[in-house]
Amino acid sequence: MLKFPIVATVALTVALSGCALAPGPALDASRMHDDLAKPTDTSVYDVKLITPQLVYGLKEADEADARAREAGIQAGTTEVQSDYRVGFNDLIGVTVWRHPELALGGGEQTPSPDASAMQGIGVLGGSQQQGGAFAANGAGDVDAQGQRVAADGTIFFPTVGRVRVGGMSTVQIAALLRNALKDQIKDPQIDVRVIQFRSQHIQITGDVKNPGQLALVGTPTRVVDAISRAGGANPDADLQRVLVSRAGQVTTIDVTRILTRGDMRQNIVLQASDIVNVPDHTRNRVFVMGEVPKPQTLYMSQGQLSLADALSAAGSIDINGANPRQIIVIRHPDPAPGQTGDAQRDLQEGIKKASYRPEQNRPEIFRLDMTQVDAIMLATEFDMKPLDVVYVGTASSARFNRLLAQILPSAESFYLMWSVTHN
Repeated sequence: MLKFPIVATVALTVALSGCALAPGPALDASRMHDDLAKPTDTSVYDVKLITPQLVYGLKEADEADARAREAGIQAGTTEVQSDYRVGFNDLIGVTVWRHPELALGGGEQTPSPDASAMQGIGVLGGSQQQGGAFAANGAGDVDAQGQRVAADGTIFFPTVGRVRVGGMSTVQIAALLRNALKDQIKDPQIDVRVIQFRSQHIQITGDVKNPGQLALVGTPTRVVDAISRAGGANPDADLQRVLVSRAGQVTTIDVTRILTRGDMRQNIVLQASDIVNVPDHTRNRVFVMGEVPKPQTLYMSQGQLSLADALSAAGSIDINGANPRQIIVIRHPDPAPGQTGDAQRDLQEGIKKASYRPEQNRPEIFRLDMTQVDAIMLATEFDMKPLDVVYVGTASSARFNRLLAQILPSAESFYLMWSVTHN
């Protein structure tokens, strides 16, 4: 007679204390005032179906964005093409035709490569030494290789004395010396050249093989030249967002566009004291989650990744639980230049920053229907953007089966207890 009440009591106790007795981690919510039934948000978002027309429109918008950025770069970075101007520590050579006694590193000296330039391409090792006037001589002393420009911008020239050459080109220096020697030599023929470039430098930092200081040489040094002299970018570098800092302003350069499309408008000429930073691909992440075999974070290769690439890397969609009509791409708002009130400022800030105001922080949502015949082609043409989230929805049948999987063990337990009490 007491069998049924005892069993019923035990079953009820176990049911009521199931959360405490169940294995695994659990959070006690009794001390939190949180209504889990309350909707998180009431905002409604429009979903854009991925179609050929949509893909074409997105690519056109990307091209317009690139053109606006290039226009801003051209407007904000004036390129003055001029001869190299010598400065402190530069080593120059002077040749006076038929007067070898006046030569300063002229003669048959072979110009030695700049030390910092050699170090930038990985040639100069730690055991190498810088010879010549740069290492041993005092300010403005004559070296076997040439004449070092002193801190006051002067050099010493035989029979003339100290001559101020700082800030002058080699052509101007030759004209200056020619005028100074015309009373001593009839029709002096003078050639001036820079043997070692040491006065003007740029810094290249970030994800390159040999970051450090690079000397500006006689020929214009552009962004791609600087990266090459630094040994090239590492495999995980983000070449789409190379940052050039100049006089407190930052400009974003898309080196990938320069290399793959030959768009040289962004390959600007660098100036002394510029800083070139090549970031890594941390920002170029894409997240794939939902009903996929391998949810994961993917990194874009040189800023390139399609929706098909993202799904393939995650093992495609789960054939047992995915809804093939609900391949969702959630994209963080990223306003184009000109939409934030100050396009020039946005371009100079480098990476565009979205507003976090609620009315402007609305994600774009795209949906791909993989049941359609052109879905795979559209997936290969749909370009991902940094920090995109790909979410593969769950099929209704899969949700129902999972509900049954949660209910059936409890139902079987209650049925077993009922059977025991009735036998």
